[in-house]
Amino acid sequence: MNSYKIQIIETAVVLVGYISSYFIIKVLVNNALKNTHLQEGRRKIIVKALQLFSFLTLVILLAAVWGLEQNEIAVFVGTILTALGIAFFAQWSLLSNVTSSLLLFFNHPIKIGDRIKVLDKEFPFEGEVTDLTYFFVHLKTELGDFITIPNSLFLQKSISIIKDKTISNNL
Repeated sequence: MNSYKIQIIETAVVLVGYISSYFIIKVLVNNALKNTHLQEGRRKIIVKALQLFSFLTLVILLAAVWGLEQNEIAVFVGTILTALGIAFFAQWSLLSNVTSSLLLFFNHPIKIGDRIKVLDKEFPFEGEVTDLTYFFVHLKTELGDFITIPNSLFLQKSISIIKDKTISNNL
């Protein structure tokens, strides 16, 4: 067999392994996290993060199969880590939204389904958090409008979580 046929077979094996691990991770993590007290939105974010790491592993394995040297892979990984490091400090970068999403997930008290009020001096508004993605926080207002706020900007704003009005009236 020539080397291209072997590389194609190895690529197929890696892809089948990735697809299998994709679904296994999804099922196992969801089943494991159902026993915890995490909300469904947080479980989805954990699954997405694990699938992102498995995709990065796929890219590295495919690069190795197709002949990239270890030092070339190390340069690639170093470049990615450098870009992520810059994202921690660069407010204008899209990568800062990804790192902000991690901070929102682990350190911010909001969760999907919360009603929040953004205390902006020029344009205050409120709505229900419908989704937390890698780049944006999605809000739905009482009028049915959808508002997306970049995660890095969301961390800079003062946020108030609105309690259920029926509970506060009964107190």
